[in-house]
Amino acid sequence: MTLDPQATAKAAPKTDVDRNAPVVVSLSTTIDAPLDTVWALHTDIGSWALWNTDVERVAFDGPLAPGATFQWLTHGLEITSTVHQVVPGERIVWGGPAHGIDGVHVWTFEEEGGVVTVRTEESWSGAPVEAEPVALEQALRQSLESWLHLLRTEAERR
Repeated sequence: MTLDPQATAKAAPKTDVDRNAPVVVSLSTTIDAPLDTVWALHTDIGSWALWNTDVERVAFDGPLAPGATFQWLTHGLEITSTVHQVVPGERIVWGGPAHGIDGVHVWTFEEEGGVVTVRTEESWSGAPVEAEPVALEQALRQSLESWLHLLRTEAERR
């Protein structure tokens, strides 16, 4: 039996961004809050709309594990994402197609000296991205900057 490499690649969970995608944005922030607080806030997907003003609604029943899906509305885009990887307190990866864009989003968390460094990296590929890479990179960068700011603000408030 011969395996189709493309089918195998599509079936395998994505645990990193697509380094060859037309758009890859990497950002980070530091948060003056305990790791448990930051992690719990960020991974309570069903509650994102309560603190992230860019998220209009989320439907997620859990549990938070690879293969779980959630539907959400952000920036006017209806998105269905699949969780690809969860390393509690350290890393979460999700992604999926939305409006012709295939996104992969990696978040990592590291605590040192009572401060948490949150790193986010996201790749976008697909025909819409190839048609307008500069505009879509700017849109993604602004969205991630806002997310990190809102996450920091809410975690430090708690």
